[in-house]
Amino acid sequence: MTRPDIDDLAAVARGAVLAGGAELHERYQDGDDEATYGAHDVKAAADEAAEARMLPIVQHAFPDHAVFAEEAGEFAGSEPYRWIIDPLDGTNNFAAGLPTFASSAAVLRDGEPLVAAVHQPATGETYVARRGDGVRYGGEPTTAENDVEIAAATVATIVGRDVPRDPDLTRRAKSIRTSLEEQVKRVVSSWSPTVHSGLFARGRVQGLVQFHPDEEEQAVTELFASAAGGVTRREGPLYVAAVDEPTLAALWEAARPDS
Repeated sequence: MTRPDIDDLAAVARGAVLAGGAELHERYQDGDDEATYGAHDVKAAADEAAEARMLPIVQHAFPDHAVFAEEAGEFAGSEPYRWIIDPLDGTNNFAAGLPTFASSAAVLRDGEPLVAAVHQPATGETYVARRGDGVRYGGEPTTAENDVEIAAATVATIVGRDVPRDPDLTRRAKSIRTSLEEQVKRVVSSWSPTVHSGLFARGRVQGLVQFHPDEEEQAVTELFASAAGGVTRREGPLYVAAVDEPTLAALWEAARPDS
């Protein structure tokens, strides 16, 4: 087995999200609202169209790598690498005409996030993260570091698609949000976790709180948080990232499982 260079993985991930993003941008500009609406989720035609442009790029570059694509499902591989492709993170936003959505791709090696890329078509912003080598925004290094006090902080909460379907998980998620609102200036319910992960990596959002996150976004969120210099804590399905230890302590106290 020849181990691929991390720069090659990052280049392919970036190429994939740009390709998916180009499809989304065209459809967004054209006012594409073709979608199937459910009580807890939306499936847009743009999801499949963007994935159809992303998946061949990855599979051509690394045919022996396993791939999970949100629309097409699992593809087996013979190497210890697994790609996770989310062609449209923020489908509800896209379908509603809101610009907060992105294409993302992550690469795991032996189950650990190694590379992640995110492209936001509506704004033209692109992020690439490498484990141990930081996050780049528009090609330039960025960091989560900032000096915003906890009382003035903005925190994004991220819940997986199964949470609204389970009354107990829903109650717990609402309790977490209520507790956080007592600690910080603003709590944003993220309907596009990769977008808010990018904002965290730039120091624009001071915390991320995940509860039963979906696999498609989890690898990106957690790699961005650690690679950008954030501090993190996890207990079961609860994960918190913050810009510094005091902020982490306050957010964890608000969101901890036994609170």
